[in-house]
Amino acid sequence: MCGITGVIDPKRETAPDFLTRNITAMSDRLRHRGPDASDVFVDADKGVAFGFRRLAIQDLSPTGMQPMTSPDGRFLCIYNGEIYNFRELKRDLEGRGAVKWRGSSDTEVMLALIERDGVEAALEKLDGMFAVALFDRKKGVVHLIRDRMGEKPLYYGWSGNLFVFASELKALTACPGWRGTIEQDAVDAYMRYAYIPAPHTIYRGIRKLPPGHMITVDLENVTAGSLPASDAYWNARAVVEVAARERFDGSEEEMADELEKLLTHSVGRRLISDVPLGVFLSGGIDSSTVTAVAQSVSSNPIKTFTIGFDDARFDESKSAARIAQHLGTEHVELPASADAPLNLVERMPEVYDEPFADVSQLPTLLLSELTRKHVTVALSGDGGDELFIGYPRYLSAENKWHSKRGVLACTAGRAGMVSGLLPPRAINRLSLGRRPWRLGDKLYRYTMDTNAATPESVYEAFVSRWRTAAQPCAEPAIGFFRQPSGFAQLSDPVERMSYADAVSYLPDDLLVKIDRATMAVSLEGRAPLLDHAIVRFAWRLPRLMRENGSVTKRPLRAVLRRYVPEELFDKPKQGFEPPLGDWLRGPLREWAENLLSQKAMADTPYFDPAPVQAVWKEHKTGVRDWRFELWNVLMFQAWRQAWRV
Repeated sequence: MCGITGVIDPKRETAPDFLTRNITAMSDRLRHRGPDASDVFVDADKGVAFGFRRLAIQDLSPTGMQPMTSPDGRFLCIYNGEIYNFRELKRDLEGRGAVKWRGSSDTEVMLALIERDGVEAALEKLDGMFAVALFDRKKGVVHLIRDRMGEKPLYYGWSGNLFVFASELKALTACPGWRGTIEQDAVDAYMRYAYIPAPHTIYRGIRKLPPGHMITVDLENVTAGSLPASDAYWNARAVVEVAARERFDGSEEEMADELEKLLTHSVGRRLISDVPLGVFLSGGIDSSTVTAVAQSVSSNPIKTFTIGFDDARFDESKSAARIAQHLGTEHVELPASADAPLNLVERMPEVYDEPFADVSQLPTLLLSELTRKHVTVALSGDGGDELFIGYPRYLSAENKWHSKRGVLACTAGRAGMVSGLLPPRAINRLSLGRRPWRLGDKLYRYTMDTNAATPESVYEAFVSRWRTAAQPCAEPAIGFFRQPSGFAQLSDPVERMSYADAVSYLPDDLLVKIDRATMAVSLEGRAPLLDHAIVRFAWRLPRLMRENGSVTKRPLRAVLRRYVPEELFDKPKQGFEPPLGDWLRGPLREWAENLLSQKAMADTPYFDPAPVQAVWKEHKTGVRDWRFELWNVLMFQAWRQAWRV
């Protein structure tokens, strides 16, 4: 696990020493991602510079250091991540001819594979999480490549006349000549979804490379300011649609057998490490399954980690401890007060260096910080809800979609007529006593629901904030829900909704959250459930095998029952969410007041302050709970203040 960054000067006018200072400054911004070592590569004649920060995980010796060249010297690579099947690939390469290895790193194996098979063919064989920068000296091109599910980040764009890329945006801001300009479309989407959807970023002209994509920069044919088109080497929609046509037709026992085999393979590969390793264990289905399989393939007790909060409303430590005891793990309960995440609030703009407002970002960073005191690698259960239909909101959204044919459909015209005669904003002014009715908000949401033409449009309401008559920003113009051509062609509405999460919420929210939280403290996170073989198998399963209306994530439960009694894990789903609403009325009130004051809001041209101040007033007085909407605004304001944008 590492941090990477790079500069390409198309005009090749930058002096070698300046390129070196430039790339070093950018790389140093990523020290947290790689505290163990650093190095740079500079070829001023080609106008290429790469910077690398190392968190040593595999092959701790200098032979595992990057930048690294292929055996014949043609390719030079820096990359962030892990290739989990590098040992199998190494044996395959050895079987196809003599290879003289310099060390035992996965980077060296990947480069040898690329040299032997070519870039595209090599990518098909890689099982891993990665963001790669590959300089092909023979062809005079630089490839930027991101893993299939989007576990590792990669940003790119222009800073003046220099093409730049990095693992995090903060590295780009260290480039001389950087002029970050906020993109209004990104702000609009962020206020709705609490994250900025790929390929967009908060900065105009800077992009996130989408999962499963690569771009190629031709050093002889690159125009300053022009971004190269990205190409998909792995298409999630195609994989899902093909899998849905090739449905698994075995029994539930056979399903559990196959999933257990895939999990054993995936978890086993992700246990390979030359540094201490453990598992995040919340006591929920996903993390418990990963823990159970990990312990079954390990000859020694696996280390497991859980935060023990002193408030029973948010504490999962007891159920986690029971599962750990049953499995025989070396369990570590990390004690913390329920208010402990409060101390991390002011670090959010630095950790998530564009606006990001998933409220569980606070306890996730706390868990990572405490875990890092014991291990350098931690496995998690991320991806289980999206692949195995685990969110209760899927069924709620499906019920609303079906109701469109009944009551909603019959009243759609009347709702639209009322909206036309009396705008929702005006209706919102009606009140009884001190509590505003906000009937306009209800009418606005009702009208939007009745006008929803697809399951995705209905589902968007369940993952949205600021669905109010008076909104601080315009309706989003970007993101998955604004691209119907990207919707999966599946017959089941719930499968379409879970696919929407798998290609938007999962990579743009959940995986951002876990990557930044872990890497902020130099901890490598791994997600065994996102092995692409498991992803494909999950989508082959008929919906009723994944969820039957009363039981969610049935395949994971079936595997977990083979290791743990059901009474230890059969409990209501519990989110990793702090008491944010109470905090905003209590210990965070002064901080919030400073960011939401008239003076602070007057300096914010990106949204209308009036709706924000109205809901802030209601929240402070306890009239309504607006914690999610307010958190979006507060994280944006805090980010602007910290980065002086």
